[in-house]
Amino acid sequence: MKKIFFLLFFLINFESLYAENNLAYININYILNNSIVGKSITVHINKIKESKLKEFESTEKKLAEKEKNILKKKNIIDNEEFNKEVDILKNEINEYNKTKKKFIKEIDEKKIEYTKEILKVLNTIISKYVEENSIQMVFSKKDIVIAKKDLDITNSVMDLLNNQLTKIDF
Repeated sequence: MKKIFFLLFFLINFESLYAENNLAYININYILNNSIVGKSITVHINKIKESKLKEFESTEKKLAEKEKNILKKKNIIDNEEFNKEVDILKNEINEYNKTKKKFIKEIDEKKIEYTKEILKVLNTIISKYVEENSIQMVFSKKDIVIAKKDLDITNSVMDLLNNQLTKIDF
């Protein structure tokens, strides 16, 4: 009898607890890519990449031209001189590749730094939103298999972010 009473008590309390839970989910990547500040970061990073890519293309053309000139001289100059020029070209190519890798790494680090700044503000906004709307738990959308659309707080939070943060100092 005690077990049945306990089971009934547990089910009634579990049902009331479940009914009171207010859950939500959010798509952080969508916010980072589509908010005003997120778009401004993307535009800024793309401008830097485009200008640097033009420099890289110019350098690649120069290196290709040097390679053609060295190959034209192959039968004209002696082997030792040819090998020296090939070694010089290899060193230039290695330096170019190092510079390109360094640039890619720097641009990735900048994007991460800017994203961290957004996430700091976004975390505060989400915390405040959760408190004001009595939400007990927020899940990441990528971890959700299926859920009601009305549990998605992405657009609401993005609107709050757009009102609070529109650009980052680059």
